[in-house]
Amino acid sequence: MAFITTAEACDSNVPLLASGDLRVLPPIFKIYGQSRAFSGPVATLKVFEDNVLVRELLETEGEGRVLVVDGGGSMRCALVGGNLGQLAQTMGWAGILVNGCIRDVDEINGCDIGVRALGSHPTKSYKKGVGEKHVAVHIGGTLICDGEWLYADSDGILISKCELSL
Repeated sequence: MAFITTAEACDSNVPLLASGDLRVLPPIFKIYGQSRAFSGPVATLKVFEDNVLVRELLETEGEGRVLVVDGGGSMRCALVGGNLGQLAQTMGWAGILVNGCIRDVDEINGCDIGVRALGSHPTKSYKKGVGEKHVAVHIGGTLICDGEWLYADSDGILISKCELSL
């Protein structure tokens, strides 16, 4: 499948936008990583200032998926760093969306994946292993479910109930 830009997807899928089957995330995320555009089926995590489950999921085969981490929007520590960025690349993940912060920005920018986050923070997270995998999360007022599709490029981020085609 050829890559679909988010603008194209919005223009070609007005009925899906109207029904809510295609949603646009608010423009609050900064762009990191070498892949400025990426897409794939979503795997969700809900954590707060604890990245043990982030590592656990990134240690599994990514198979072109996008990890969506609802970190509660915390700006007090990083949930993804350079080691996890490299792990995501090695394991075949297409990208990571973090409703929170990352760190080791230069290392992440060297990874061949796409990363979106609210910002960067030099402090590492807790390591307690608290959180939930594969649950519906709310990010930027948008419900995102495990198995939906994420499309990201320089124009924005889309969440779709199904894989899009033109």
